[in-house]
Amino acid sequence: MTPQHAFPSPARSSLARSTLIKMGVRIAVIIALTTLLSYLHIYNSLLAETRATMERSVVDRSEREQAIFVLAEDNHAILKKALEERLRFWREQDPQPLFDRLFVSRPDGTLRNNPQGFDGTQMPGVYVPRGVTVDADFRRRLLAAYEVVIQYGPAFHVRFMNTGVMLPEGVVVGYWPEGPNYFLELEPSFSILNLEYFTLALPENNPKRESSWTGVFEDAPTKTWMVTVATPLDLDGRHVATLSHDVLLNDLMGRTLSDHLPGAYNILFRDDGHLIAHPKLQMKSGAEAYNILNDTRNPDAVFTQAITERQRAHLRAIFKRVEARAPGEVVLEVPEFDEYIAVARLEGAGWNFVTVMPKQVVTSAAIRAARYVLLFGVLSLLMELAIMYWVLKQQISHPLLDFTQATTRLSAGEFNVGLDTARADELGQLALAFQRMASEVQRREEALRLANEGLEHRVEERTRELQEVHRQLVETARQVGRAEIATNVLHNVGNVLTSVLTSSMLARERLAALKLENVARVADLLEEHKADLSTFLTQDERGRNVLPFLNQLGKHLLMERQELQTLLGDVSRHTEHIGAIVKLQQRYARTPQQLFEPVQLSELVEDALRINQAALGRHAVAVAKNLSDVPPVLTEKHKVLMILVNLISNAKYAMDAVPEEQRRMSVSLVRPSADRILIEVRDNGVGIAPEMLTRIFQYGFTTRKEGHGFGLHSSALAAQELGGSLTVHSDGPGLGATFTLELPVTPQQRNERLSA
Repeated sequence: MTPQHAFPSPARSSLARSTLIKMGVRIAVIIALTTLLSYLHIYNSLLAETRATMERSVVDRSEREQAIFVLAEDNHAILKKALEERLRFWREQDPQPLFDRLFVSRPDGTLRNNPQGFDGTQMPGVYVPRGVTVDADFRRRLLAAYEVVIQYGPAFHVRFMNTGVMLPEGVVVGYWPEGPNYFLELEPSFSILNLEYFTLALPENNPKRESSWTGVFEDAPTKTWMVTVATPLDLDGRHVATLSHDVLLNDLMGRTLSDHLPGAYNILFRDDGHLIAHPKLQMKSGAEAYNILNDTRNPDAVFTQAITERQRAHLRAIFKRVEARAPGEVVLEVPEFDEYIAVARLEGAGWNFVTVMPKQVVTSAAIRAARYVLLFGVLSLLMELAIMYWVLKQQISHPLLDFTQATTRLSAGEFNVGLDTARADELGQLALAFQRMASEVQRREEALRLANEGLEHRVEERTRELQEVHRQLVETARQVGRAEIATNVLHNVGNVLTSVLTSSMLARERLAALKLENVARVADLLEEHKADLSTFLTQDERGRNVLPFLNQLGKHLLMERQELQTLLGDVSRHTEHIGAIVKLQQRYARTPQQLFEPVQLSELVEDALRINQAALGRHAVAVAKNLSDVPPVLTEKHKVLMILVNLISNAKYAMDAVPEEQRRMSVSLVRPSADRILIEVRDNGVGIAPEMLTRIFQYGFTTRKEGHGFGLHSSALAAQELGGSLTVHSDGPGLGATFTLELPVTPQQRNERLSA
């Protein structure tokens, strides 16, 4: 019976539980909560601060940048009022004297400033195209425009590149000190009728009759980007003039690209999608503004840098987000590109000033701030681990080391171990249980020793029995192998002996048909007339037939001798093949040895047909041969012959159910590639069912009642040993079958196939 032991009561305290609680609390509080909450707090604070900064920035920037546009429209209000006053004034005055003094007609048909006394740096230039009717009304309008421009142009030049007035006839009056002779040198064919800053003010294009801004364009001579504001003036319901300012954009575009928040960038675009400024997309000189929404031009023809499809999609996403924003909404999110954008509208021009801030800027700043929190958390963790290490070493590691040493002594067979059983925790309970286990192990060790002694005797006895069974199994396997070899020998020799018997019977029939008794009668006849042999052979009727008879007899004997030699030669070859088959099957029981020799396969096919000739004749099988001219092959002659004999014999039996006049067998020899040769034996016999095709080469499988299933099995094995293969194809029962023997041309190819 197993001795009963009193187990100690449960420990009053759990060292593992208290240690895990201390470690878990400090890791969770110091690392997880502090770092995570700090990061979230910093991120949200930075995000709110960034959004507020972006909103303030774009509002301030829009107020600064829109000043020039608001000023231009304010200037136009002044010009509009002044021009209206001058037009009303000239209605009561004769314009002819002043007009003739200021302007002259040129031979090219245009009307321009009078060169005498004209100073383009202080006076406005005038260009009147050909074909304009110069009547009193026209003179009054032109003089009014001239006086307004000369009055206000120099004052406005402080902030604006030029100041101009355009008349509906295509007339231009402009103050541009940087181009003092511009209007005098204009080509006579120049026309403003189709230019944007002219067409913007036409009633059909500007029904509200308010100031309109053109798209940005580049001044070719100065390579400067500018925009034009055009304001129409209607008097008494009639469009009489258009006021214009050209505003330089180089400074505005430069500030837009260079003056931005850290980590962000700015872009400018119109409400219709025309891009004005972008830090990574600089327009080529002479190119028209790029439309974000529907520009079909090749980007390479617009920008100096290459633009990707992702950049184009990015611009479209920003534009659509700005377009869909709610009134008063300034800071928006573009989630598909992880960005925030702040939008402000430039009054006057109606442009959108957009600041783009990637979210990564905010997250990276939050991460940098959270790193310090993480660093303090890691330091706290290290301190805690140091404390835990000291506690574990004193309270757990030393006792566990004692347990390890006790385990080593116990494994060495020393069962008297001393452990501290006075502790009140789990280690003390474990020490007491360990000592009890050592006592139990000692008791069982002794019992196992006694049991092993009896077990060794039984193992020796069982080993002897197994050795005897193994010897019997080996002998049985040898007998099975001999039986299989003998079966194959009998099968293949039987096929050849049938042909030997056939050849022997034909030879006996030939000998029986010689009729040599006629020779004896001729000899007796000659013996009777030997005294008058000459007279007998020339004059006697019977004597004259002797010599022709002997001549025919000699020829007949020669033919019969040749036929007998052929039959005896067949018998010799068949006998040789029988010996080769026996030797071949004997080699199956030993380590295979390859007896390669040059073999003419066409002759070997003929030999196989000749071996089965008598049987094919008895079965009335018509044989068709298609033997291509192939070079000699290095292979084992008798092994290939055995395969062919088996295939031809099987084809013959497969046609037993076919009427005799329909039995057809074909044998073909082809070389489909430089290293392979195929021999096909095809019949129109009973065919093979699809489910039988995978079993046809199995040992002992046959479809004939008198068959034994060894021929195809041994043939397939022989084909593999030659480095080739034996395959079969049949379209189904009643549709015949085709057996294909594939052989390598050289033994090297055979070795490669076997290794593969």
